[in-house]
Amino acid sequence: MKSMIRLIGLAYVLALFASPAWAGAYDDYFQAIKTDDTRTLTTLLFRGMDPNTVGPDGLPGLVLAVRDGALKAASLLLSQNKTKIDARSPQDESALMMAALNGHEALVKALIAKGADVNKTGWTPLHYAATKGHIGIIKLLLEKSAYIDAESPNKSTPLMMAAMYGTFDAMKLLIDEGADVLLKNDLNLTALDFARQANRPDSAALLLKTVEAKRPKGSW
Repeated sequence: MKSMIRLIGLAYVLALFASPAWAGAYDDYFQAIKTDDTRTLTTLLFRGMDPNTVGPDGLPGLVLAVRDGALKAASLLLSQNKTKIDARSPQDESALMMAALNGHEALVKALIAKGADVNKTGWTPLHYAATKGHIGIIKLLLEKSAYIDAESPNKSTPLMMAAMYGTFDAMKLLIDEGADVLLKNDLNLTALDFARQANRPDSAALLLKTVEAKRPKGSW
């Protein structure tokens, strides 16, 4: 009898996914995420929508929610046991990276608590936080053992991102925490070169002072 009930239940779920109504549910799911509509989203999840469903643009629901600032939807998806916390976009961006980039510190904490990868290969959450100069998130990531000199695919480091795109305070924090100012990327550029290219004299001055202190005497 129990086996029969399970079979009936499975048949119902399969029929639901195959029906035109479920095709509409797919559209409703991503519309609910984009509009931060947790009421509709909760209903769809309760009815069996997979929280890891990927949208037409290749984005998993959680990554889309964080990218677009739909924080209630992101929290709801994060609460689902089936949600893959480290699902990536076609650009290899995770929800943690999007949260770090957009300054959502509370969400960064929640993602890390759920086991999000702080040190994924390639571009990392620390690169993204440094790019926007989010001090609190940079500190949090470093406290969670984020590798301070992580290399992007072109070997750019978080310090380089902070020097060119972030803030003076973010760059100084990374230096104070031990970021290597002498590293070069694939274009043979250092953080100092990045600061000069971005026309940031204060940042360039601090980096030059740090570089000079690091180099052995007589090496210039």
